[in-house]
This record gives sequence, C-alpha cells and structure tokens, in this order.
Amino acid sequence: MSIATAPVSLPKILPAVVFSRGTAWLCSLAFSLLFLLAPALWNGFPIVFHDTGGFIDRIIQMNLGYGRSFFYGLFLWLTSFGWWAFWGPAIIQALAAVWLIRLMLRCHGLSSGPITTAAFAAVLSIVTGISWYAAQLLPDILVSLTVLGLWLLGFRLQDLSRAERLLLAVIALLGMLSHMSCLALGMGLVIVAVLAKLAGTRWRLHLPVHLLPPLATVMTAVILMPLVHFMLVGKVGYTPGGPVFIFARLVQDGIAQKYLAEHCPIEGVKLCDLQHRLPKTADEFLWGDSAFKEIGDWDGAKAELSSLVRECFKTYPREVIWSSLVLTAQQMVLVGTGDGLDEHHFHARGVFASLSQSVAEQYQAARQQQEQITQALFDGLNKVHIPVALLSMLGLVLVIYWGLMKRQVDIAGLAAFVLLSLLGNAFICGALSNPHDRYQSRLVWVATFVVMMAALRRQHLGNEKNRR
Repeated sequence: MSIATAPVSLPKILPAVVFSRGTAWLCSLAFSLLFLLAPALWNGFPIVFHDTGGFIDRIIQMNLGYGRSFFYGLFLWLTSFGWWAFWGPAIIQALAAVWLIRLMLRCHGLSSGPITTAAFAAVLSIVTGISWYAAQLLPDILVSLTVLGLWLLGFRLQDLSRAERLLLAVIALLGMLSHMSCLALGMGLVIVAVLAKLAGTRWRLHLPVHLLPPLATVMTAVILMPLVHFMLVGKVGYTPGGPVFIFARLVQDGIAQKYLAEHCPIEGVKLCDLQHRLPKTADEFLWGDSAFKEIGDWDGAKAELSSLVRECFKTYPREVIWSSLVLTAQQMVLVGTGDGLDEHHFHARGVFASLSQSVAEQYQAARQQQEQITQALFDGLNKVHIPVALLSMLGLVLVIYWGLMKRQVDIAGLAAFVLLSLLGNAFICGALSNPHDRYQSRLVWVATFVVMMAALRRQHLGNEKNRR
C-alpha cells in the first residue's frame, strides 16, 4: 500500500519562510533594544549627563560651544523631531549598536542569526556599561561604534555591501564630528591601519587592509567640521576648547603652578596675580569658582592659557611626558559605569525646562531627576562591570596570542586594533584632559565583545574538528 503525497508548491512555502525569518528578526531586535535601552526605560526618560544641555544649546543658540559639538546637537534635534521626542536619539543609537554587533559577527564568519545577535546584545548589556551609553543623550556610544566602523571599513571591506559601507562611514563620520577626542582617535586608527598594512607585507600576514575607506572617512570629518561651522554659524574652525582642557590638566599635575611660581611676573598673564586661587583638580579649575572665571572664562582666557600651555611644554618636557604616561595608565583602568550620572546637572535641568512643556514634564518626572539614580546603584553594577572590563582588556592580549598561534589572523588583528584603540583613547582623554571613568568605560565594552567573539570562533573551530 502506497501513500500518495501531494506536491508542495514552492511559492506557498516561500512567504511562510520569509515571514518566519522576519518575525525572528523583529523579536531579536525588540529583545536587543529592551536590554540596550533598559536604563532609559527604567528611568522613564533617556539618561542625561552634564553636557547634554550644552549640545542642545548649540542648535538653539546657533553657535560653537567649548567641548560641545554642534553636530551632535544637530543629531539630537533631527532625531528628536525638533526637541519633540528625545526617545528618538536613544533608539537610533541602540539600533546602530545592535546592527554593528550583528555585522561584526557576520563579517568574521561567526553565527550572526537573530538568536546569537540578541544573546550578544543581552550579555553585553548585563556585564558591561553599553546600555548606559546607548540610552544616554551623549555622543559617548558613538566612540565605540566609530572604532568598530573603522575596523570593518579598513579590514573587512570585502564582506560588506555598498549600502553597509556607506552606513558605516556615516556612523563613523557622526562619531568623529560629535567629539574632538573621537576625531583624534580616528586619526590614530588610520595610522594603525597603515602600520598593519606594512606589517602584513613584511611578515606575510593574511589580513587584507583597505586604507582608502577609513582614510576618506576621517579626512571627510576633518574637512567637513570647519566647513559646516562656517556655513551655519559663520565661524571657521573645530569644536573649541582644546588648550583650556590641557591647561586644566597641567593645573591638576601641578606643572602650571610650578611654571607660574618660577616665571611670574609675566607681562599679560593675569594668572600671575591669582596663583593662590588655582585649585588642585582640573574639574575644579574648569567648572568651580576658580581663577579661570576671573581671567575671562572660556572666551577671555583662551589666548593666555594657550600661551601658558606652550611654555609649560617647552620648559618642562620631561615632567609633561612622564605625567602623560601616568595619566594614560590611570585612565586605562578607570572603567566604572555611571560616572557623573547621579549628580544634579543644573545646566541640563535649565535647558530641558526651557523646551516644550511636555518634554520638560517628562524629563522632570524621570527617576534621574528625582535623584533615584544613586551611587549605590552603580556600586552594585560595578561589582560586575569593573572586573569584566579589566579581565577583557587582559583577554585581548590572550586573544592576540591565540589568534596568531591558531592562524586566526582576523581575530588577532581585531583584538590588537581594539587594544590600541583603548590605549589611544586613554592617552587622548587621560593625558590631554584628565582621567574619568566615563572616558574608558564608553569603549571598554568592545574588548568584552571581542573576547566573546574569540570564544565563539574557538567553539566553531572545535566543532569543525569534531566533524572530521
């Protein structure tokens, strides 16, 4: 007795398969966003930092602000639909993070389906601070996305479609336009790519390097920033404030005080009469009631402080170099989550209060503004986040060694690229400004991500070996 089976129509199967895949990815995306936006969802409003109001002010006032990018302010304005819904920028930042997680997995030949992507997003949100940056109205999340974007453009270009290349360039460009530290890091990573190409040629490493895409992206940022500033606010230049931040760092190290004590009086230097008003920390100098205010603040003191920075560098090169190394080392291990998020944010409160009544009420009702986000909360999170971050950075060294020994050059190269990114970021933020947990914490989750990728690659290799 035979059982007749009716032929199955392929056109009837395809919609079901497509629907099934589409549903799986929608569920994966929703699950990933739930974790990456968890701090904002719990808070009732995207997380806000001291600087958030400064970015908004750039668009409202149509001017350049010290250390506050006009471009990130423009991003906030566009994605919030003209200050109407601040969930927009947080959602877009989280979407970009999910997409890059998935793209990194796929371009390195790892499982990159909906379940794996969601699992990576969830684990990273639990054991690192990524969610606190994705859900925050600050360009910090863009620093890490820029690093990943430049890696993919420079080292995995062959695995990307044209649309993916364009979108990666846009994300990296936004990151570099949104903060000068990110632009400096991007320049450094182009140099890393050049050295990688030379090393690959010298030692015959099978790691393709494409210099043009990352170089073009960085150069676009270098050219576009002053050009757009001129077109929109009438001033040619970059986001101002660099020399002032460096001088504040010299104050914290005592180098500025030493120079003034040994060389004053100096014609035209107002600080000579105010040496006793110099505080012990950079933050007190910049934001407290210090001599900085008396000599003209950001606008009036720029020329004097720029001159003093040059003189300090020329007079005490050894002290400057040594302190830079110390500060870089300090910044490397300052990786705690929540830096400054439990503080009052007076300026940001005033800016949000000046927006629409609906936005002001949502902002004011959030847990953060009700002072329910406390240091105790972050102390608990950092019992996990800090050891994971430190172990992940150590893990990068092990991944480099393992990758070279097992001929997994792409993973070894990625680990080296991220490790150099962390070192570069620590120097730029720690030595040229002053160390804060936020500066390194915003990037260190990438180290954890790479270690997880290496573990998945190792598992794949083991599975292949067992099947033979």
